[in-house]
Amino acid sequence: MKICVISFDFWGYDQYIVDVLRSKRIDAHHIKIGDVTHSNFQERAVNALSKTFLNKNLKKEKRQQYVLDSLEELGYQDQILVLNPDTFDISTLEALKKYTGRLITYLYDSLERFPVEDKLYLFDKIFSFDAADIEKHGFEKLTNYIYLPYQPDAKQYPEMDVFYITSYDNKRVQFIKLLAKRMTMLNLKFQIMIIGKKTWKHQLKNLFIQIPENLSILFSMKKISHTQLPDYYQNAKALLDLMRENQYGLSFRVFEAMAMEKKIITNNEAIINYDFYNPNNILVLDETCANLSKDFFDQPYESIPEGIYHKYTLDHWVNVVFKLNS
Repeated sequence: MKICVISFDFWGYDQYIVDVLRSKRIDAHHIKIGDVTHSNFQERAVNALSKTFLNKNLKKEKRQQYVLDSLEELGYQDQILVLNPDTFDISTLEALKKYTGRLITYLYDSLERFPVEDKLYLFDKIFSFDAADIEKHGFEKLTNYIYLPYQPDAKQYPEMDVFYITSYDNKRVQFIKLLAKRMTMLNLKFQIMIIGKKTWKHQLKNLFIQIPENLSILFSMKKISHTQLPDYYQNAKALLDLMRENQYGLSFRVFEAMAMEKKIITNNEAIINYDFYNPNNILVLDETCANLSKDFFDQPYESIPEGIYHKYTLDHWVNVVFKLNS
């Protein structure tokens, strides 16, 4: 069987899908369009002018042509998975269909954040992690997945109580300020990393100016690779996971925590509806964060039953998406 995964893969998660497929002796390939950039200053300048005066993104066109050229080289695929089709024009997706008998998409983001309703008719199967979109459009529900190996003994005696890494988002940062005050009041040890543009740094420092100096907040313009995240996670008892605006699914943070047997603190109320939910392991914050207490950290993590845990592994995920057990 030949399967191709096509994605931008900004965070680097999608290659794991291909790796698992190959472990099942499937001829799998990954077309990563995020690697396609302008090769020099002149190309960047020309594209800037094109977007400004012609409303035409040459880099986007270059990436779509790269996908078609790659498929021309790879040949016909039994299945093609497109992750977040907002990257592609309808004409490109129509061309993709000629290379496969089954064109699939998985929506990592909600349609409210990335509206692609006009393109979805081209897919033979649509999976989504977003509860609101699933209810409204009838997509097949599928969460993100555990890509990390199971590692319950990553670190038994972490030094921190809470760790959080996030890209800049004004709504989340406002909530962080409230939560940070609560954690400081409880004398919890925590670290927050905010990744964003240089222009945000001064604004963020002003936002946190009333927080005591012992609060560890790090600002960075450099993206942290997901392969580095376990090194940060292992030194904390719990991972913080705050929702994006208009997001109703579970982020990868939840599944990373499951693999490393770390507790989760979140404002995503939907998590209580999942079969792995355990109030000993997962705390759903109220709007004031007043329900956060030190007792949550004092109780040891309770392992998730093996049968439930497996349902959220990438091995199970690829079997569902590509119908490998049917």
